[in-house]
Amino acid sequence: MNIEGSVALVTGSNRGIGRHFVQHLLERGASKVYATARNPETIDVPGAVPLALDVTDPASVADVAAVATDLTLLINNAGVSTGTDLVTGELAAIRNEFETNFFGPLAMVRAFAPVLARNGGGGILNVNSRLSWLSVAGANAYSASKAASWSMTNGVRLELVGQGTQVTGLYLSATETDMMAGWDIPKNDPADVVTAALDGLQAGAPEVLADQDTVDAKAALAA
Repeated sequence: MNIEGSVALVTGSNRGIGRHFVQHLLERGASKVYATARNPETIDVPGAVPLALDVTDPASVADVAAVATDLTLLINNAGVSTGTDLVTGELAAIRNEFETNFFGPLAMVRAFAPVLARNGGGGILNVNSRLSWLSVAGANAYSASKAASWSMTNGVRLELVGQGTQVTGLYLSATETDMMAGWDIPKNDPADVVTAALDGLQAGAPEVLADQDTVDAKAALAA
């Protein structure tokens, strides 16, 4: 996936990792970056093209797909963590995590796969998590939704290889974002995570493991 000259779209662009993706893509020579958020007026990266998008709303996804017809790179970054467990947590909160972390990215892939095909194949990067492979009390709904997103990423990679679309999964441990503000644990610098992600995308990697804890977690699956 050649980032220079690409036309990219980043979901959840108004803060955290998404905002870093927009900045880094522009710095690496992307010709256009659609920066999306539910409230596009909160997007403040110079040179970005703000668009309103709620990944859980099919009409909103369709509207964005009708605008970004020149897209060559889709980055599914938008996500939510409600701090909900599976047995005792509110079912509505669990459904919200799946709608945002699994069905939302899948809806974006389904909407933009034909666009990418028409534009030569392009690429998709899904922001997943080390918790795709681990369960942690207090975040089990998030873990379940990210496990589903890991499987979805692997599945769409197989389905889209025939049209020349590269599908990369990004996996990371705790990172310094608003989502992780309440966790008093060591955290990644989001700029480092995005650098690793774009380097891996450029190199054609099917997966990017952004830190050593994530590398160790993936390796431990064999045990």
